[in-house]
Amino acid sequence: MIDVIGIDAPCLDFLVNLERLPASNCSMRVLEASWQGGGKVATALIALARLGVSCGIVANAGNDLYGDVVEWDFRRHNVDVSRLTRVAGRHTSLSLVLSERETKGRNILWRGGGAPLVTELDAEYLQQAKYLHVAGARGVFAQAMDIVRKAGGKVVIDADQYDEAIMERLATIDVFIASEFFFDKVSEGKDVEACCREIQKKGPGIVVFTFGERGCAGLGPDGIFFAEPAFDVPVVDTTGAGDVFHGAFIHGLLQGWNARECARWGNAVASIKVGRLGGRAGIPDAKTARAFLRTGAIDCAALDERAKWYANALENTLRETGKVDR
Repeated sequence: MIDVIGIDAPCLDFLVNLERLPASNCSMRVLEASWQGGGKVATALIALARLGVSCGIVANAGNDLYGDVVEWDFRRHNVDVSRLTRVAGRHTSLSLVLSERETKGRNILWRGGGAPLVTELDAEYLQQAKYLHVAGARGVFAQAMDIVRKAGGKVVIDADQYDEAIMERLATIDVFIASEFFFDKVSEGKDVEACCREIQKKGPGIVVFTFGERGCAGLGPDGIFFAEPAFDVPVVDTTGAGDVFHGAFIHGLLQGWNARECARWGNAVASIKVGRLGGRAGIPDAKTARAFLRTGAIDCAALDERAKWYANALENTLRETGKVDR
C-alpha cells in the first residue's frame, strides 16, 4: 500500500551558492555547490519519505547519468520507482540554480527538451493512493485526479504559477495550496481570507496560500481562518522550501491533524530545510522537526551528512549503484 503518489517530470538541479549574483564579465568564488534531484512534486515526495510516509513516483527520466542520480535519490529514500520509466535516447532535464546569500534570492536557468511527462497511467496503481499530489490540472494530471477521487482518494495540488485549468478543476481538488504569485493573480484586491473562502466554495475543503518569509494563511473544512507565521531561522537557500512545505502538509493530513496544525508543521519542516543548500539536503526527519517545534533547536548532524552526500551526488551515485566505470 502506497499512501501518496505523485506525478512529475523530475530533473536534476546543479546548485551554486554565491555571496551575490554576478554581474557580466566577472569572476567570483563559489561558496557551496551541490547536485540534487529537483521537481516540485518529486521533492515533496522526498520530504514525505523523510517523514516516514510511503510514496510512489509516476514519471519519466532520461537514460543518462543525471537520470541515474534522480532514480537513485528516490530509491535511497524508499520512494517506489516501479512507475518511473527511463526513456532511451532522451536526457534528464537540468536546472542551474544560482542562489545568493546577500538577498536570500535565487535564479533558475533550465534546459528543456528532456524526457517527456508521462502520457499513460496505470489506474490500478493510482487507486491505492490516499493522496495524489500534482502540480498541474491539465491532461494526464486531470485524468489522474479523476481516477484517484473515484477510488476514494484525495487530491493535493501545488498551485505555484497561475493556470486557468487549475481554477476550472477546483471541484476535483481536495487540498489547494498555492503560492503568493498565484494569490497575486486571483485576489483582485480581496484579502487572503476572502480569497480563500471564494476558492473553497468552488470545491477544495482546504485552501492555503504560502507567502515565503511571511508564513502562510488558509482555511480548513471547519471554516476557521488561520495565519501561521514563518519561523525565524538562518537562511542559506530557499530553493524547494515550498515543495517541502507541501510534503510536510500532506504528512500532517495523514496524521489526522487539522489544517492549521498541518500548516505549522509544514512551516517548521521547510524552515529547517532552508538552512542547507538545495531543495533536499536540509529536509529533516520527523524526530528532528518535532524537536525543533518543541525547543527551537535544530539537530544538524544528519543534515550535514546529507549535505556532504549531495555535494558529491554524481560520484556517490556511480559508486553506490555499481556504475563506477560508466
